[in-house]
Order: sequence, then C-alpha cells, then structure tokens
Amino acid sequence: MKKLVLVCAAIFVSSIAMGQINAPQSSPLAKVTQTVGLTDVSLEYSRPAMKGRSIFGDLVPFDTLWRTGANANAIITFSDDVTFAGTAVKAGSYAVFTKPGSSKWEVMLYNDTSNWGTPKPFSDDKVVATATVDVNTLRNTQESFTMAINELSTDGAHLQISWDKTLVAIPFTVPTTAKTLKSIDQVMKGPSANDYYSAATFYLESGKDLKQAREWIAKAVELNPKAFWYLRKQSLIESQLGDKKAAIAAARKSLELATEANNMDYVKLNKDSLAEWGAKM
Repeated sequence: MKKLVLVCAAIFVSSIAMGQINAPQSSPLAKVTQTVGLTDVSLEYSRPAMKGRSIFGDLVPFDTLWRTGANANAIITFSDDVTFAGTAVKAGSYAVFTKPGSSKWEVMLYNDTSNWGTPKPFSDDKVVATATVDVNTLRNTQESFTMAINELSTDGAHLQISWDKTLVAIPFTVPTTAKTLKSIDQVMKGPSANDYYSAATFYLESGKDLKQAREWIAKAVELNPKAFWYLRKQSLIESQLGDKKAAIAAARKSLELATEANNMDYVKLNKDSLAEWGAKM
C-alpha cells in the first residue's frame, strides 16, 4: 500500500511538471554586452511595449522614481572604475533608477541591485552617481523600451534610454588610456615587433609623444622589415612629425611590399598618401 501511494504521488508530481505552460513574457528580459575601449559594460533589463498606451507623463508619471523598464530593476555593470556623468564610480553592478520629466530626466546609479521594482524605502546613501540630462525627441516611435550603449569612442560612450518618442543619453568615460599606458610599460620590458607597432599606433592615434612613437615603429620595422603595415604606420608618423622625405620613403617601401603581397587596400592607401605628399609615382 505504501508503494502504491508513492507511485501515485510521483505520477501526480510528474503530471504537474508536464502541465506547466511555456509562454512568452509580456516584458521580455534583455541582456546587452558592449566593450568600450578596454572596459566591458553590460545591461540587464526588461522591455515593456507601448501597446497603444501613452507613456511618459501617463503610464510612467513625471517626477516619480521609476525602475527604468519593467519587473526587476534595470542593472548596469562596469568591469573597471568609470566616470559616470562626471562622478567617479567603482567597478561593479548598479541598479539604474530614473525620474523622468517633461524636459529633463534624473538618472541614478544605486548600489543595491536586489530590488524588484523600486526599493522601499529608497536610500539616498546607496546612490553612487546622479545625472540630470535633457530629453531628446525621436523622429520615429520606439515601440519597445530600450537601453543601449551607443556613441562609442576609445575613452567613453553614452548610456541611452529610449521609449515612445523620448531619448535620454548619459555620458560616461572609461580608463582606456591609463590601462593602455600601463600595458605598454609592462610589455616594453621585453617587447616583440608587434608590441612596438601597437604602442606606436596608440601614441599616434591618441596624440601622444610622436618622437617616442617614431622610435617604437622603427624598432618594429627593424624586427619585421617585410611588414608593409608597419611601414605604412611609419610613414604616417613621419608625416605627422613633418619629415616628408622619411614619410615618402616609408610609403614607397610599404607600397612595394603590399604590391608583392597583392594587398590592394594597402596599395591604395600608400598611393593616396604619396600623391598627397607630392611624391612622383
């Protein structure tokens, strides 16, 4: 009898498990990961839809704390220390709370991410950064609530929040330069040709010491004299330093090697530069 009861219980539990309905959420979860410079930034949030409703100032009241989306609070995570709208923020995860307004929004990073919706009570001591940003009007309607990391640059990006015809953007910066310089210092204790090339490229593109960049690219070319892309970079560095003769010589050599390698992209780049610098072809 005892065995019969156990068998019946097992069948009952199994029937419940089999009977669960698998249906889509009305506000599906979204996960976004974006590398900004050398920093990983991720977003996790729910995406309600308009469904014909009036959004800001109605469904989402003005000047009232909002979870920024639906369900659990939206979360942003930084792999490095960043500066969020001018405020230093430590690496980690933060809830994103907002107070939408008709012309401006208040956007807050909150160091407690365990809330379902807005925290009760809300603690000002847990707010690590606050930004007040202007409301922008979208040309086209954004049906689903959206958060994104856009306007990417080497040193920063914007956290963008959009829904209906409203868009707000909060700038933040990342420590790309500091991390790169530290990496260069470490690697230069025993660098390869590509290390010299990468360091010279960074100095050229970030407007740093071009004389140092010249030394590094010369070492890269010395270690790998067949690398036409190294010579191309050398020509650009020499041009920036005002040594047109050296720039032309490097470009000619890069053109020759790129032609041999049948790399037509570099062939064109070098020909264009040589023409720009008045070299005879």
